[in-house]
Amino acid sequence: MLPGKIATLLIIATFLSVIGALIVASRYRATMQRLMKIIQNSPSTATVDASTTLIPVSTGQAPPIPLSLDDNRRARRNLVAAFIALTLLMALTRTIITQLIADGPVTLKTVMTLGAAYAWPVIPVIAVIDRWRRRRLVGTLLLWFVAAVALLTWRTNENISFAQVFFWMSFDIGLPLIVVTALCLGGATRAVGPWLAPLFILLCWASQAGVDLLNLLVEQGSPLIYWLVGWLPPVGGIALFALAPWLIAWWPALAIGRWLAGAYARRQISELFYLFTAVWAIALTGPAIGAIASLGWGALVDFLPLLWIPLGAKVMQATTGHRPPGRPPTLLVLRVFQQDANVQDLFDRVIERWRLTGNTVLIAGTDLVDRTIDAEDIFTFLDGRLAERFILQAGDVDRRLSSFELQPDAEGRYRVNECYCHDTTWQHALAGLLRASDVVLMDLRNFVAANKGCLYELETLSTAPDLKCVVVLVNDRTEMAAAQAATSQAPARRFVWLAQQGIAPLGTEQVLAPLFATISA
Repeated sequence: MLPGKIATLLIIATFLSVIGALIVASRYRATMQRLMKIIQNSPSTATVDASTTLIPVSTGQAPPIPLSLDDNRRARRNLVAAFIALTLLMALTRTIITQLIADGPVTLKTVMTLGAAYAWPVIPVIAVIDRWRRRRLVGTLLLWFVAAVALLTWRTNENISFAQVFFWMSFDIGLPLIVVTALCLGGATRAVGPWLAPLFILLCWASQAGVDLLNLLVEQGSPLIYWLVGWLPPVGGIALFALAPWLIAWWPALAIGRWLAGAYARRQISELFYLFTAVWAIALTGPAIGAIASLGWGALVDFLPLLWIPLGAKVMQATTGHRPPGRPPTLLVLRVFQQDANVQDLFDRVIERWRLTGNTVLIAGTDLVDRTIDAEDIFTFLDGRLAERFILQAGDVDRRLSSFELQPDAEGRYRVNECYCHDTTWQHALAGLLRASDVVLMDLRNFVAANKGCLYELETLSTAPDLKCVVVLVNDRTEMAAAQAATSQAPARRFVWLAQQGIAPLGTEQVLAPLFATISA
């Protein structure tokens, strides 16, 4: 009974995490939109003088490390290789533990074969690093499952049939794959779902405890049951015992969430390592469930491979710590708002690559919520404190900039930092972000002259002291006359215009090349 309960609770908790992620992301956007439209008693756009407000980068901070596009490529290769190596180590450890528990053979053939099948948790991590599309992630995971079944069928002896291998892998790998795929499919579920999963696991456990209590009361013929039957139908009674425990369990569940948010804010955990740990915990739950029937709680030995993760994080942190001394470059990202598909695609292909070697700053908007929301954002919102993040006046900009997290996480990636602004304060945030930035990437695809905010940004970028490079993306729908008129006062070669031909987006390295060329000069 216990293995079945655990599997059921895991599936229900996953389903609730996905639903919860969609609801949280939707309400987060709605709250952001409402807060952004609040009018503050601050100067209007016309009164913000860029020439006097902006401080040249050279006088405010040291020059950035002269990194190149090759350095960025190398950082990506090293990051993927490190997670692959850690995955293989954990997969081999899991194989040895599984074979010892089952009194199976621990031979080179067995360890290598099962280790290859068990190494699938690296796929979701690579998918996050490179921002794979849903179809690619699902297809790769399904292909890995088919390949694992085929490999094990080929390498096992003739006494084990294909049906036995398929059934074994369906429970050992198939169930975790379904759970991970559900959590990693969409933008909102991938960004929010894993952080909500521990909360819903605890809540589901509380529901199961309530149902178990109901079953015990029925078996003992408790008078309470006869009283409940008098005013509640059977379904209502079950629902009461399943949901009432949430009134108690919600507070420790929320405490877990706040602890995760605090650990993330203190850089004790990162997005990638949290996802990697969550995926491996789910992957190891399958064999643990199967072993509980014979080993009881001794099946927890199946989770021993997780002990490699903190060691792996330390090794990665020590490796990335050997970067050249100095300040990493900072990229300011500007865009036409309400062009969600364009900017999300740009974030997935370009910004995620930039994060491997430098910081990213931007003005927060609802278009990138699924890409930039993190544990701290989620639980700040659930605590009703999202408004505290917004810049109310010019004096709040420095406070917000000082809170930016500009150090890399353990795996070496840099975080995205945002300024939350009202409609009357974003100009001040722009001035502050320019002071902290080395290069600018501006997405002007589908820009029209009516986009007054973009015109203001172009004029500000034109007159900003010591700004060396602004890469501007345009397409055949961009009103170039208005854009170029707004940049007429800019120094020569400050603006690099990259034109997208048709619907095919510009290549990732085509966009990154002029940015790194400026940094490395």
